[in-house]
Amino acid sequence: MTGDAPNRSFWRRRVRDPLVALLSQGLSPDKLALMLGIGSVCSLFPFLGFTSLLNLLVGWCLGLNQPLLQLLNQLLGPVQLALIFVYVRVGEWLWQAGEGGFTLGEMLRAFRESDPAGFLQQFGWAGVHAATAWGLTSPVLVAAVYCSTRPVLRRLAVGIKAEGSVR
Repeated sequence: MTGDAPNRSFWRRRVRDPLVALLSQGLSPDKLALMLGIGSVCSLFPFLGFTSLLNLLVGWCLGLNQPLLQLLNQLLGPVQLALIFVYVRVGEWLWQAGEGGFTLGEMLRAFRESDPAGFLQQFGWAGVHAATAWGLTSPVLVAAVYCSTRPVLRRLAVGIKAEGSVR
């Protein structure tokens, strides 16, 4: 370990260095950008408790890096929570269902206090609405993450190659 390790920024230690490690192990910048896009979408699935399994299954089927997908899943957890209610409202708009008339607090309270069948009876359509909105926005999100991270990862890969040729 180098002597300057404690002086490196959090961003460099926790984000840049792991990406550099993946790129220097032969993963192409384009595949890494696609993996970040797919992992982001799977991590934002609007049902609590399913994102890890979804990342695992999609990563296994597509041959993606599991540790990176699960790390991304953990990092996007707070974003997922914030987007669940947004997905429900967008889904209600798409289905022209009108506003469901419940708050996030009411939904969480019902989840804790009622049996699974009672919860599904009360909020089942909210799940359908959220899944619809997530499914329709997923391709756009994959494309946005892919297109925004690919140039950065390509520059990073060129920098790694330049460092390797200097050594």
